[in-house]
Amino acid sequence: MRKTNERSERVAALRAGYRSELDQGLERFFEPRRTVCPWCTSDRLRRRLRSTDHLQQKPGTFVLDQCGNCGHVFQNPRLSAEGLEFYYRDCYDGLGQATMARLASSPLAKMLYRARARAVLPHGRPALWLDVGTGQGHFCATARRVHPYTEFHGLDQGEGVLSAEREGRITRAYRGSFTELSHRLAGRYDAVSMYHYLEHTPAPRSELAAAHRALRAGGHLLIEVPDPQSLSARLLGRWWGPWLQPQHLHLLPLANLCEALTEHGFTVVAVDRREPHVPTDLTSAAANLLKSVLPAEDLPWRPRRPGPLSRWFRRAVLLQTAPNLIVLFAVDLLLAPLIRRTRLSNAYRVIARRN
Repeated sequence: MRKTNERSERVAALRAGYRSELDQGLERFFEPRRTVCPWCTSDRLRRRLRSTDHLQQKPGTFVLDQCGNCGHVFQNPRLSAEGLEFYYRDCYDGLGQATMARLASSPLAKMLYRARARAVLPHGRPALWLDVGTGQGHFCATARRVHPYTEFHGLDQGEGVLSAEREGRITRAYRGSFTELSHRLAGRYDAVSMYHYLEHTPAPRSELAAAHRALRAGGHLLIEVPDPQSLSARLLGRWWGPWLQPQHLHLLPLANLCEALTEHGFTVVAVDRREPHVPTDLTSAAANLLKSVLPAEDLPWRPRRPGPLSRWFRRAVLLQTAPNLIVLFAVDLLLAPLIRRTRLSNAYRVIARRN
């Protein structure tokens, strides 16, 4: 009860600020709509889907278009810098920090982290490793058990990277833009990882160039991203978790990413469409659907706190549906070995060596 009251007080304190921003309209959060693909400049575009913010339930509607030439999927119109700041706020930091920390330290997350760390072993043991988009550094803390002699550094734009350094999950923290900081880090690292990071960036090619700068010759770049060619994406439609609107700006087909890596001075040495699968498709789709029909949660971007009857009804529905979500999660885990062998797998991994 005390935690509930503390959260309600924090939400109330933030409400006036959000209200002031929202009163100015949402149009300023978006760039002009593109008429050509940002990856190959083709004008053969079609709408892939429309979505709302399932994760935070902030207001707005977001569109993903797909290129008919190269298959690239991208947000169109794309969030501006001001829009990105607004929609990321209180998600990984601030109001949402505790929730994200619990998810990042869960048994499932640790299992995925260990698999990512082990995938590097056939290519050597890095002495110095930079994890880009590290969040609160939980991957690095787990990977250190697989690579006990590796020094892990983390880079992110949120304040979580600073707490990761304070709490010892990484040795050194860099807060800011990788494309800007990479000039300071030129030629330092044996490994640079981008786990579910590239899809969040406005300019993925610039991020690949930054990784090339930060790596030593012969160093390895490790990338995992959602697979927009996954059959799960088609079957689950806008409820598919990895669409993650409005945060995911670009979803790259595997062939496009491999081609871009070659253009930026890398040699692709490993590709994996099986192990990187995150076994939460059914659970996240059900949770997204449930959020869309539930009475409003008390959130600072809502105009007012929901009334007692609405809050009671929401709690009652959650109590009734929670067992079903648990069952779906168990099904996701049980089916994972089979799913990983099919095109239902929802992510892929690429390891590339700097030439």
